[in-house]
Amino acid sequence: MKILGVLGGLGPMASAYFLQLIVQMSEAAADQEHMEVLLHSMPRIPDRTRYILGQSAENPMPLMAKAGRGLADQGAEVLAIPCITAHYFQRQLEEEIGIPILNAVWETAACLEEAGVKRVGILATDGTLASRLFQTCLEQHHISCMVPGEQDQESVMHLIYENVKAGKPVEFPLFQAVSDRLFAQGAQVILLACTELSLVKRDHILGPGFLDVLEVLARKAVLCCGSLKKEYENLVTQAAGHC
Repeated sequence: MKILGVLGGLGPMASAYFLQLIVQMSEAAADQEHMEVLLHSMPRIPDRTRYILGQSAENPMPLMAKAGRGLADQGAEVLAIPCITAHYFQRQLEEEIGIPILNAVWETAACLEEAGVKRVGILATDGTLASRLFQTCLEQHHISCMVPGEQDQESVMHLIYENVKAGKPVEFPLFQAVSDRLFAQGAQVILLACTELSLVKRDHILGPGFLDVLEVLARKAVLCCGSLKKEYENLVTQAAGHC
């Protein structure tokens, strides 16, 4: 089995949950049957969204590349980055680090296409939306995308930065209101396309129609470096009335 390197700390709680998902999804009857994982948690890496939007001159690339090279030097054969906005830097990171990086965006598009989904809503950071990481990829798979309106997007950023990243409880009614409006626009599936939002699904019962991109990344990591439990082969569910 290949050794997985995890470039973490972006943010720390999402990285910890990613490791939990890997263990949870692995088909293993003993400790020795689990996959080998190397983690470098580097929370001091500058904010990715602020850099992408031109709100900060602090480029996160040098520290991400440094952490990735360190993981490769320790034996990692493939990398996962449990931060969706950081996927903006993937090609440059692969060139600098020299080993492949799993792409949660591509994997999500493949899952949705296989499930026959045609319309998705995207909950993500301003940086992820502005870079069109998901929109461009999904449109290539003939999947139409919906994003929150300006006020709702402010609410999404509040949930990410002022709730989860700040270590505070999620204002769940706010999350529900934003999601309900995307479903009302015809979204069959809403993507939790920020790893902080994955913690909303971890801590609350969301029901069908939500796809956690961190789960998609964890599933791919286990398929690549370990053995996947059968119940995690299909992660896509669609909202009632929008199939």
